[in-house]
Amino acid sequence: MRILVTGGAGFIASHVADAFVAAGHEVWVVDNLSTGRRENVPAGARFSELDLLDPKLIELVAEFRPDCIDHHAAHADVFESVKDPVNDARVNVLGTVALLHAAAQASVGKFIFISSGGAIYGEPEQFPCNEEHPARPISPYAAAKLAGENYLHTFGRVHGLDYTVLRYPNIYGPRQHPYTEEGQVVPLFARLMLAGRQPTIFGDGEQARDFLYVGDVVRANELALERGAGQVLNLGTGEAITINSLYRSLQVLTGYEAPPRYGPGRAGEVYRIALDASRAGQELGWRPQTSFDDGLRATVEWVRANPVIASS
Repeated sequence: MRILVTGGAGFIASHVADAFVAAGHEVWVVDNLSTGRRENVPAGARFSELDLLDPKLIELVAEFRPDCIDHHAAHADVFESVKDPVNDARVNVLGTVALLHAAAQASVGKFIFISSGGAIYGEPEQFPCNEEHPARPISPYAAAKLAGENYLHTFGRVHGLDYTVLRYPNIYGPRQHPYTEEGQVVPLFARLMLAGRQPTIFGDGEQARDFLYVGDVVRANELALERGAGQVLNLGTGEAITINSLYRSLQVLTGYEAPPRYGPGRAGEVYRIALDASRAGQELGWRPQTSFDDGLRATVEWVRANPVIASS
């Protein structure tokens, strides 16, 4: 299968591209390297440094004629989206529409769209939150992701484009950059603790997130190549872990003893969220397999082994 992976030099999508290459697929990675790293691109994949709105992207899609586009590229920072919603919409709305247009012109068979279950529902009324819960974004980032989903549904109706939407919770794991990735609290805290520096928790620390290990996300993308047609699917563990609890777990793994510093909460961030992934189990045959403790240990080990990458 020919697969175009956008954002494939970044944290999550580079792991996905690795798996696609290992499975024998022909992979072409597109990334503008604004937050991604060239060294993350698997050796067996072709690579083009392109922005989603670059006209050359349409030419690339027409040339490659992928069987599937796996669209991870995004401006994935909730706080920055509040400060600069125009840039967020440029990347996450217009960039997605441009890619969908290219996909329709090239008769792409499948489009996997990465959305945000951690942000798109707003403050949930039910817990854990399933896909039937109303989408009530409280940040421009979440609003842009919802717009991308709506455009995808429209292209499906107008052009017959098959698709699967994967709504991610907070993803963590090796390669995650501590400053430029959504949900970067795990590598950021780990890096600071290993350096003997005091992390800051924004808010009271009782805000809670559904943390999912990157390896489990990779499997969902692999399964979505052949399954989940026309579906919107949550990924997650269904459990919410507070930032205070995360902090204590990282203290054990890093040997850091000092308490956190607390700062004011950040606008646009959901206070408490966990995702019900039952539908992903039914449609994809997927469920999370990595425990939080095991995933956290693997992440800290990677940060410890990559101090230059983790601190840059």
